[in-house]
Amino acid sequence: MTAPMLPVRNPRTGEWDHEIPITSPDDIASITTALRAEQAQWVAMGASGRAACLNRFADAVMAEVGPLGQALSIDTGRSTFAQFEAIKSVELIRMWAERAGPILEELAGAGQSGQVPAVHYQHRLIPYQVVAVISPWNVPLLLAMIDSLAALSAGCSVLLKPSEVTPRFIEPLQRALDAVPELAAVLRIVTGGPETGMAMIEQVDAVCFTGSVKTGRQVSQQAAACFIPAFLELGGKDPAIVLPDADISLAARAIIRSAIGMTGQACQSLERIYCHESIAEPFTEELLAQLKVLSLTSTEDGAGDIAPLIFERQVETIQAQVDDALAKGANCLLGGKPVHAGGIWYPPTLLTNVNHDMLIMQDETFGPVIPVVIYGDVEEAVALANDSAFGLSAAVFSADADAAKAVAERLQVGAISINDASLTGIVNDVEKNSFR
Repeated sequence: MTAPMLPVRNPRTGEWDHEIPITSPDDIASITTALRAEQAQWVAMGASGRAACLNRFADAVMAEVGPLGQALSIDTGRSTFAQFEAIKSVELIRMWAERAGPILEELAGAGQSGQVPAVHYQHRLIPYQVVAVISPWNVPLLLAMIDSLAALSAGCSVLLKPSEVTPRFIEPLQRALDAVPELAAVLRIVTGGPETGMAMIEQVDAVCFTGSVKTGRQVSQQAAACFIPAFLELGGKDPAIVLPDADISLAARAIIRSAIGMTGQACQSLERIYCHESIAEPFTEELLAQLKVLSLTSTEDGAGDIAPLIFERQVETIQAQVDDALAKGANCLLGGKPVHAGGIWYPPTLLTNVNHDMLIMQDETFGPVIPVVIYGDVEEAVALANDSAFGLSAAVFSADADAAKAVAERLQVGAISINDASLTGIVNDVEKNSFR
């Protein structure tokens, strides 16, 4: 019996020009059974054996970098970043191959005696047999690999479902997997929509999910019903505070890279900007000047800076927030309306006279919109930055590094970039735990 298929849209042309099969619940159950059987051999390899397999996998992925980049470019509408994402995934695999052993050794620790001298105890790290990884559409390959590699390095087997919105990279990734049979036995890829993800949760021992708050709630509820842990990386509404002595040009450049790069489709994009009243006018002028030179990739040759929106319904969220802000008194200095050219582009949009009564300052936008709020003193800036249901990351700009750090320490977020933005999307050396 032929599996039902899901259509896939090309964000640049707007055409539904690809399709993927929907993995059935019965197939998910049988795949999970096979993963459980193979996981014992995988964990028995030890950290060094698994690292050797991962290094071979990195070589195989490197051999597929061209096809991976091409697939990602079609699915995301991004050219340069698609190639970067493919290469970065190779670096990530090698990083886990190198670091997993020392991390596991440190976590296990040495045995020791407790309060009763005759009782000796020792920690043992027991990996989950099967971990489900449900990954998003905005950075399809890299975000699929981040959770999968961590679980594999720990000795788990992995059932991976990439987003049905951006699945074309699966074919070249599977070719790379097939080159390392030991790894292919414990990393299985399934395809489908939300129903497939929910069916996975019923079969596994833990789930890692990256995506929206709405879907994250559904995943966590399903996991709770199955009495398994859920590790969630959800949305953000990251603030930036521009202090009075900040380098205006540097701050504007970093904020634009974070807010507009990837068309704003990243959880760590800066979506709320708080600027001191003493520099508000020159700062806004600098933002406007730098934004005006950016162009859309909507022309026939695809040249430009701003790629199309990947998920077509995202434009509804962006426009609703912009319209709400304008209706409540915001000023739009640039952009503010989508451009339809086969796919859907949203131009860089700059809003001023914004306040926290507006949806644009409350809900995740996931689009290239920069709303600027003017504040009077640091106390107000910190209060505004913390006035959010989100607590992922933030940025602070100041010529005085100590002053910037003092402000940063008061922000209720998991990571703060100083005189830069979204550094946790680039640097993998430290762990980040969001406040909420």
